Amino acid sequence: MIPKRQRKPVEDVEFRDQLKNYDIAHPQDDLERALCEGIIRDIHIAPFATTSPISTVEQAVRKMAGMNVGCLLVIENEKLVGIFTQRDLLMKVIENYEAMKGQLIREVMTADPVIVRDTDPPAKAINLMGTSGFRHIPVLDVDDKVVGLIGPRRTTAYLQKHLPAS
Repeated sequence: MIPKRQRKPVEDVEFRDQLKNYDIAHPQDDLERALCEGIIRDIHIAPFATTSPISTVEQAVRKMAGMNVGCLLVIENEKLVGIFTQRDLLMKVIENYEAMKGQLIREVMTADPVIVRDTDPPAKAINLMGTSGFRHIPVLDVDDKVVGLIGPRRTTAYLQKHLPAS
């Protein structure tokens, strides 16, 4: 038989609210202010390239090459349903390109991609790119309409505008 644990009596300890004296951090410079208080809409998020989920892999690859872009946002009925990136091409298609070039994008895209809102702070997008390994993140508005795309070049350009002069 397993002995029952005896509960220790709760001492009368005064409750202390850990957030009572919480001080909000204030940005130290223009870059920190832009990252934390700015919004993604302030970054150059357009133009962006799109495709339909019923496009073929070959059509998508030709479009990416012709537009010199690293990804296509996959839109159906004006809603984002996926993203087709260079990584998708390399990991899922390239080894068997001849056999797969007729496949529909919906079969090889990344469905339901991580998104950011145009009103989110830029720090959120940069954090997602850094911690999750995404190069491109779709930007949606409050109505779930695609309004842009954030990626490394656009992020770097935004950061450079706010770096302290040296």
